[in-house]
Amino acid sequence: MKILYGVQGTGNGHISRARVMSKALKQHNIEVDFLFSGRTPQHYFDMQCFGDYQTRNGMTFVTDNGRVNSVKTAKYNLTTPILSEIKQLDLTGYDLVLNDFEPVSAWAAKKQNVPSIAISHQAALQYPVPKQGNSWFNEFLINHFAPVGIALGCHWHHFGFPILPPFVEVSPNCGDHSHQILVYLPFEDPDRIADFLAPFDQYHFSVYHSTQPLKQLAEHIHWHGFNREGFKQNMAQCGGVIGNAGFELASEAMTLGKKLLVKPLQGQFEQSANVAALELLAVAESMQSLDPAMLKRWLKNPSPKPIAYPQVGDALVEWLKMGDWHQPQDLCEHLWSQVELPENWHKRQ
Repeated sequence: MKILYGVQGTGNGHISRARVMSKALKQHNIEVDFLFSGRTPQHYFDMQCFGDYQTRNGMTFVTDNGRVNSVKTAKYNLTTPILSEIKQLDLTGYDLVLNDFEPVSAWAAKKQNVPSIAISHQAALQYPVPKQGNSWFNEFLINHFAPVGIALGCHWHHFGFPILPPFVEVSPNCGDHSHQILVYLPFEDPDRIADFLAPFDQYHFSVYHSTQPLKQLAEHIHWHGFNREGFKQNMAQCGGVIGNAGFELASEAMTLGKKLLVKPLQGQFEQSANVAALELLAVAESMQSLDPAMLKRWLKNPSPKPIAYPQVGDALVEWLKMGDWHQPQDLCEHLWSQVELPENWHKRQ
């Protein structure tokens, strides 16, 4: 079997899931080529596990100060050569296209009649799982941005549907230093983040952001450019995580038993839906702005119990090899049977 794996590159969560799958596919000696789109090639990092991967422009979202800028997003995507990229992507020789919300490979597979399977969090949103701020446009986007033959979504809970658990790979060296807090707010202004954290000098904040703040940082705020290994180490040892409401970050926090405070990217439907699910399951608190009063309350919260999600990648590859791709129910039930969900979740689904 030869697979093309298309990955949305705008968020690191999609790439994290692809890393889990890359490892599983290699262990099963399946030939796979990776294609990433949605960010400029020089802004990908720690990509060694993907070998000689391809990049395309694809489509992306443009953000300003924690909010999707619809006008800039439209202008940017109108200038990308996505139609020609779809037309020029030759899938001859591929038996299957795996897709994580990546439009070029998805549309190319549709036009060339190559079987395609979505492995994404967005695919789970096609079901009536918890959502907020939904609209006809959001539903249209979820279904047509990267169309596939079979949609296999992942979520923190199955909610009674054929949905996979999260794809999580975390450091085994886990601690709980309650006064060390990991901060990952890539869409927020760095100076606003620094101001937000400055009053809480009894805590140590490790901030990962691509841009340095202009102002001098307080001694208890430690600023890092994004480094995957350093990030994983801080995640494993911290007492809590402050982030946007991306799916993979929250999945890692739940798996490690870290308390979670999220600020969703405004105007991004997926993150709004994630907040709805996180609050329904009572595993995170949310804020619509960088709210010091909310932070002060949240810092005093205890850590939750870790959730041991199974090795989804290995089981999924075994299922792919069987070839009965239109019957995912047994796979999903098998994986969820291995998860000990918090008792209060059964009352909230």
